[in-house]
Amino acid sequence: MHNKVVFHAMRALHSFGFPVLRFNFRGTGLSAGEYDQGRGEVGDVQASLAWLKDEFALPIVFAGFSFGAATGLRACCPDPDVRALISLGTPVEAEGRLYFYSFLRDCTKPKLFLSGDHDQFGPYEALENVVAEAAEPKELVFVPGDHFFDGHLTEMRMTVESWLHEVLGN
Repeated sequence: MHNKVVFHAMRALHSFGFPVLRFNFRGTGLSAGEYDQGRGEVGDVQASLAWLKDEFALPIVFAGFSFGAATGLRACCPDPDVRALISLGTPVEAEGRLYFYSFLRDCTKPKLFLSGDHDQFGPYEALENVVAEAAEPKELVFVPGDHFFDGHLTEMRMTVESWLHEVLGN
């Protein structure tokens, strides 16, 4: 919630006037509960979506980083109020966990996949394969750097902003 990638993504979304909700998944930081292999964490995202809908009644653009991207994509693809999806540092394998994205074959919302070209948790070729299987519309962008976009956070943020201009027509 407080890392530099999430912060820069938040700044990009704020530049469009979007309210932004950042949260820790269960068992992270000061959040109660325990890690649930991604199952309960999808529920965390769904609860956050419900709060956003009640509080703001606006279309939602989802942006998630790493585990948050993988979990958020799963929760947001079927949600009719989520207008577009941004996946930063999409993991394919991390800390012994494998991530599968077959559900993206049916997800016809605009999707941006943005990663460092040397991302240790989403290698270039593996991420290309994930995106190739996803439904259109979709865009895959690599910027120089690793999983945390070290030294390239401005490029990451500018890519997100440019894509949002294109998708939202602003």
